[in-house]
Amino acid sequence: MFWEKVYKTAAFYQAKALAGLRGLRFDLAVPQLGPPVFVVGCSRAGTTLVYKTLSEAAALGSLQKETHDFWAGLHPPAERGWDSHAIPPEAACAGDCRQVASLFYTRTGKRRFVDKNNQNGLSIPYLQRLFPDAFFVYVKRNPGDNIHSLMEGWRRAETFATWSRDLPAEVRIDGGRFRRWCFFLPPGWRNYLEAPLEEVCAFQYREMNAAILAARDQVAPERWCEIAYESILENPVEAFAEVFRRCQVPFDRHLEDHCRSVLQKPYNAFSRVGLDKWKGGANRDRIERVLPQVQEVAERMGYS
Repeated sequence: MFWEKVYKTAAFYQAKALAGLRGLRFDLAVPQLGPPVFVVGCSRAGTTLVYKTLSEAAALGSLQKETHDFWAGLHPPAERGWDSHAIPPEAACAGDCRQVASLFYTRTGKRRFVDKNNQNGLSIPYLQRLFPDAFFVYVKRNPGDNIHSLMEGWRRAETFATWSRDLPAEVRIDGGRFRRWCFFLPPGWRNYLEAPLEEVCAFQYREMNAAILAARDQVAPERWCEIAYESILENPVEAFAEVFRRCQVPFDRHLEDHCRSVLQKPYNAFSRVGLDKWKGGANRDRIERVLPQVQEVAERMGYS
């Protein structure tokens, strides 16, 4: 225990010193960075699983955590009247690009980075204007399971609502059972402040995926990759190998071995990994009621 603590302390200060040196180098001459990889998708769709797997690549720098606070610090939702988490493309500027590059280079030492922040799924045009050569990995999941997982996540406000303490609205979802807004704010969120929970989650699923699908048309096909959560469950090695190929990141033996066992230690899972979990859960009747509200976007995503 003692030596483990010593090792962790030494590693912490070593990483801090390296970051400081990289910061000095960055200030002297900004390194030429390679195309970043942004993982986008609705919350609870499997984006963390995809992000953590991409973070295993030696060619990509990763902060190993979500970056909500960083992006919100660049362009706070309060400056837009809390209309949504979507950062408008016209907000992109050279200063933003430099701050993003500085963060990832100084912390990781890599010239390419991977980032995941579900709120950024609403800001793809902004991200593309910042980094025209960026790759986007869109993670999608069938509506029943995704809405079910969102509903379960709303019961964990201490994890998924940390950003919303300053939200200038009274949240009374499900008759006041839920008092803090979780995950992300799509445009029109104020219309759901007193709605049933399943309607809120269906709204989030619909609006996030609709925004991503709309942005897809603005991204060159060779810089866009889609992966269904269901395909990962069926064959994770094959599914991830295609993602790495599309992002032009080598899929080596380490990554193959990681993908082979990745489902044995799922990230942020609330229960066992599987398909159609919503059908056997307590939310089934409520989800069935709202599935028609997401049918159009689900069909566009490839789900009948």
